[in-house]
This record gives sequence, structure tokens and C-alpha cells, in this order.
Amino acid sequence: MCATVRGSPVVTVDETSWRVDAVLQWLWVWVTGDTTVYAILPGRGLAQAASVIGLDYPGVLQHDGWHSYRYFTAAAHQTCLAHLLRRSRALLLDYPDHAWVTAVKATLQAALATRDAYHTGVVSAHGLAVARGHYVERLGRLLARCPSRHWRIALFQQHLITEFAAIFSFLFLPTLDATNWRAEHALRPAVVTRKMCGGGNRTRRGADSQQVLTSVLRTADQRALDATEILVALLTAPAPTVPTSLRAVPALH
Repeated sequence: MCATVRGSPVVTVDETSWRVDAVLQWLWVWVTGDTTVYAILPGRGLAQAASVIGLDYPGVLQHDGWHSYRYFTAAAHQTCLAHLLRRSRALLLDYPDHAWVTAVKATLQAALATRDAYHTGVVSAHGLAVARGHYVERLGRLLARCPSRHWRIALFQQHLITEFAAIFSFLFLPTLDATNWRAEHALRPAVVTRKMCGGGNRTRRGADSQQVLTSVLRTADQRALDATEILVALLTAPAPTVPTSLRAVPALH
């Protein structure tokens, strides 16, 4: 499954806090259209982010904008617009009708609306190309303005400047998701488990077992496979094996 993820043209990645024997760890997830790999690792840095896909991963990386992902220089990037819109809405609660934040929010929402119109056939490929140029130019003008006197808005502006090249990738390659929803959905059951089980695993052995079992179960669900049948085959095999249904490795292109 790790090889399948490494060979995928698009990977969505995310992480959340976890505990192993009461020590802070991080639960990572790498997701493709038909495969999910979990790993419980001791950090939230570049080494952990690259542990499954490699630092030289050449595909498209979809993520929430965490700074470790920026070091994947061989990859193209799509930062999560849902995160950017949430930050916009939160800022507008504290600074109602702030013109700059309102304009950024409107630009991002308009880009998503254009994407949706393209997928429904309302906007042509040429129209999409014209619109994305407009959105890139509009956001670029907004980011070129002087920083706000409000430090939270200035931080948001700097984040947008850093992520600028990854904001509208979904308009250049319309098959891309504009958010990292796949990884967030994969993490959701783990977050529920964390709340019910004291924050994580009691032992490292338990963490190792959990990351393998959850990877198999989630991938089986994505591929519409019978998880029970797969687990029985694994547990009754005379020697360690990989079920045929989990072996598919698509070529990266």
C-alpha cells in the first residue's frame, strides 16, 4: 500500500496529535483515490511527512499548508481552500466588513464557483483559463497591498503569499480537489477513537498494530473489498503475505 501511494499522481496528506504511552506523537495519513496509509510517528516535521512518499515525490501534494510540506520541491501543490476560507470567516467575526479580508474571501469563493461551473459544462475550457488568470491577478493585487495593522490579518496575508503558487492549482488541473478533504475524512475515525481511548495507544506495539490494521480496513473500504475476507486470509496464511486485492501499484504519470 505504501508503494501504491508513492506511485500515485496525487496524494492528500494530513496529521493530527496522538499519544503512545502518554507521550505526544502524531498520527499521519496519506490518501489516494483507492489507498490510505496511516502511520503513528514521533514528530510533525519533514522526515515524518516524507516517510511514506519520499522527499522526491514528483506528483501533486494536497495539504493544509503546514510548512513541512513546502520542502517537497519536486512536487506540485494544492493548498486547502477550506482552511483559507475558515480563516477568512474567523477574521471577519472579529473585524466585521474588513475590506481586504472580504475581498480575499470573495476571490476564493468565486474560484470555487467557476470550478463547479466548469464541471457542469456551464464554463468552457477557454473560459476556465481566462477566469483563472483573472483570479491569480486579483489575489496577487490584494497580497501586494501594505500589511494590515491587525497582526492576525497580517499573518494571514503572509500565509497567502507563501502559499500563493498552490492556491489555484485546481483551476489549472480541474481533476484536483481544492481541499484536503480526503485526508480529513480518513482522520475523522481516528479522532473519534482518540477521544474515546484516552488520547491514543498505551504501547508502541499497539500503535504499530493500529496503523497497519486501520490502513488495511480503510483501503478495503475504498476498494469495495470484504475486509473480513482479507483479514482472515492474512491471519490464516502459513507465511506473511499480501492479498492480491491490495497489490495494485499504479504508475506515476
